[in-house]
Amino acid sequence: MSYIKFENLYKSFGPNEVLTDINLEIEQGQLVTLLGPSGCGKSTLLRCLAGLETVTSGKVYLDGKDITNVDPKNRGIGMVFQQYSLFPNMTVLQNVMFGLAMKKVDKKVAEQKSKEMLQLVGLGDKLNQYPAQLSGGQQQRAALARAIVTEPKVLLLDEPLSAIDALLRHSLQVEIRRIQRDLGITAIFVTHDQEEAMVMSDMIHLMYNGQIEQSASPTELYTKPRTSFVASFIGHYNLFDAATMKKLTGEDVECENVAFRPEIIEISKKPIEKEDAFLMKGTINVSLPHGNIIRYAVMCGDIQVDVDELFGQSELFESGDEVYMAVKKSECIFL
Repeated sequence: MSYIKFENLYKSFGPNEVLTDINLEIEQGQLVTLLGPSGCGKSTLLRCLAGLETVTSGKVYLDGKDITNVDPKNRGIGMVFQQYSLFPNMTVLQNVMFGLAMKKVDKKVAEQKSKEMLQLVGLGDKLNQYPAQLSGGQQQRAALARAIVTEPKVLLLDEPLSAIDALLRHSLQVEIRRIQRDLGITAIFVTHDQEEAMVMSDMIHLMYNGQIEQSASPTELYTKPRTSFVASFIGHYNLFDAATMKKLTGEDVECENVAFRPEIIEISKKPIEKEDAFLMKGTINVSLPHGNIIRYAVMCGDIQVDVDELFGQSELFESGDEVYMAVKKSECIFL
């Protein structure tokens, strides 16, 4: 039986329907991500689970119990926000102990548990410092420790890393994942960053216009998008309708759209002969480094095709070079 369940859930703010017929199940011990563009409803869904928003209709279940109308403080849910919300006049240790104090846990027990939790998140040497003395990443780890020290049934993380620089953000992604696995916590992570979702998740629920567009593991979501929106949002697919494919390749396709990833395209200055492949010809417009790959924007007439190549493993192309491309039909997704 699923640990968390949303059943026929709707949420409206006046005439504006934000969530539409959400049916979603989450297993215990998983870290799942609600992914999607701004305004798609992911944070609202999280707040409905926490009890911070009242659902318009439908049910929310946690561990087999209907919690739709249960008071937020009685749901056993911890939450970490983008804003750290630490008490500035309390030390790090006092901040982490606060939730246990509200639960009337013995002070000595609360102090010991809080110290252990701060050790777990790498802040064992910052117990007596105040939030203003910590870096942004350290403050976020303190907020995480405060949320999980009370042993919540579920940990909710609402874009907790979006205000942190890229290098530290990656480090915290790994740290949160490690802590979640070590403690076996069921966690729901909200982000609009697909790379972050791919790195952290057991399952991704991609949302669009208040609905779940596709639920899948990171690998399946990347390799087998079911809709045009999923293909356009995940993995930087080249996505073309049937008429555009005809212009590109000279071939008719019996579907509405064709998607293929930039990294599966073969590119050469010489004509390519290959069976069971779409063949294209174009001119290099621009090349952009992306980490260990170089991305070429190839113009085929007025149609742009993006091609990704690993640095050092292929010939480099210059702007204005005429190139030939091939993509195996078996590696395309027909939508």
